[in-house]
Amino acid sequence: MQKVDVLVIGAGAAGLMCALNAGYRGRTVTVVDMGKKPGRKIIISGGGRCNFTNQNASPENFLCHNPHFVKSALSRYTQYDFIEMVERHGIDYHHKTLGQLFCDNSAHDIVEMLTTECEWAGVTVKMQSEVLKVESLEEGGGYQVTTSGDDYQCESLVIASGGLTMPKLGASPIGYKIAEQFGLNVLPTCAALVPFTLHDQDKARFDGLSGISVDCEVTSESGQMFRENILFTHRGLSGPAILQISSYWQAGQWVSINLLPEMSLQETLQAIREKHPQRSLKNALTQLLPKRLIEKLDAAEEIPQKNLNQLNHQEYQDIHNHFHHWQIKPNGTEGYRTAEVTLGGVDSDELSSKTLEAKKAPGLYFIGEVTEVTGWLGGYNFQWAWSSGWAAGQVV
Repeated sequence: MQKVDVLVIGAGAAGLMCALNAGYRGRTVTVVDMGKKPGRKIIISGGGRCNFTNQNASPENFLCHNPHFVKSALSRYTQYDFIEMVERHGIDYHHKTLGQLFCDNSAHDIVEMLTTECEWAGVTVKMQSEVLKVESLEEGGGYQVTTSGDDYQCESLVIASGGLTMPKLGASPIGYKIAEQFGLNVLPTCAALVPFTLHDQDKARFDGLSGISVDCEVTSESGQMFRENILFTHRGLSGPAILQISSYWQAGQWVSINLLPEMSLQETLQAIREKHPQRSLKNALTQLLPKRLIEKLDAAEEIPQKNLNQLNHQEYQDIHNHFHHWQIKPNGTEGYRTAEVTLGGVDSDELSSKTLEAKKAPGLYFIGEVTEVTGWLGGYNFQWAWSSGWAAGQVV
């Protein structure tokens, strides 16, 4: 039986961040994880470059049924604090669109930075160590954890086990099970930041469009809107705007897609008509949108087969509305296999927003993706991992 001050379950972004901060406070810390290597999700993120934070990170970029819950951790450990650590380790990075920051070289640089900090802080990391049993200790408090390797007694137990996304990386519901074991409410989970699949008739309708990308505004039935690209795939729709809106979509709902957010289609077509009255509507539209897309819509008789000078005012309005409010009802999503994150998880009402400690179970903490906090696409979920891990690391 090993006795430590702090035991962290999960050697991902949040777990390592918590561990190194607790270690620097002089606590004896061990991290256990069932995988072969730490930071597996970090390594594959951002196309192997790790979108490690976002310059624009603020509470408004997170879904949580209590919107105030994230404010404390995010304000006390900000994106700029993490950027300072990255710069201190000499990791070169670059800016992409919408505040996203990526490593110039490799996501391995971020994992190496975290594991190096853990070494400096005296943290022990035990990989290929599956948690089998968790019990609370009656006398003196604390917890006893049985793993496939060693058994541990700890004063503080931190659950940083992540969500259900990417099961090939060893995703597990253990964090939710531990929460329920100690009487904490767990909100229903589902895949988020995930591509949509389409009904058979729409799949047939868009067959052959795979690989086409269009800059769009995508709006959910709840009114949330994102402006980025959508991507046609052989399964359905993907791309940043679709991944973003998927966190706000529920089964059976429509999404509305503005295919031409930069212009008024009605005014643009009428301007083209002034110069080229005999031009067909189809040919005019292929100047504005990918030709293959227009040909598909034309074949499906969604476009009047007329010249611009043959269209009346109502037809111009109808065409305008069709392309600015293109309605799609997804069949579902691709699920946890391709999702970036898990929506839902340990109810924020059960946790202290300052320390991430369970209100009903002193010494038990939940950080990162296992909580019901879900960030937007673009480095926000990593920032929640850093901020929540730091917050717990100050007190465990």
